[in-house]
Amino acid sequence: MKEWTKEIEIDAPIEKIWDLFDGSLEKMQKIMPQVIGNTPVKVTEEGVGTIYRQQYKEGKRIEEYDVETLEYLNTPNHKKMKVGFTLANLFEITAGYEVTKINEHKTRFKYSTTNKPLKAIFKLFLWFASDKTVVKFVERVKEIAEEENALVK
Repeated sequence: MKEWTKEIEIDAPIEKIWDLFDGSLEKMQKIMPQVIGNTPVKVTEEGVGTIYRQQYKEGKRIEEYDVETLEYLNTPNHKKMKVGFTLANLFEITAGYEVTKINEHKTRFKYSTTNKPLKAIFKLFLWFASDKTVVKFVERVKEIAEEENALVK
């Protein structure tokens, strides 16, 4: 299994950033444009156990999988969500999104992900995997959140 974590400070209020993860498909697509569908299958009151059927477009291929919320916390100063899914029966993936309020206009964003190959042949591929995708994602969240925050001012 391979694990990556990246943190960044974002010049935007905590709610503005959280809304990109815990809001509508339209808002989610701003930071994850390859996600083309996110339909609720099972919604729980506490968040944990909620399942969404998600469609992801990679080139001309569309993958469909169920994303389950494994952890969920939503307080005014700290918000956290961890989801898990199996991609193409090849990898078990988790993604964790955590935002912590620094002040009214600044937030710390932490993204963590794990990737566990389900077939031995794919373990070798992970050996060479870098954190480039994780770094790009964190930078994209920062860029989108700060752009949207500037529009509100």
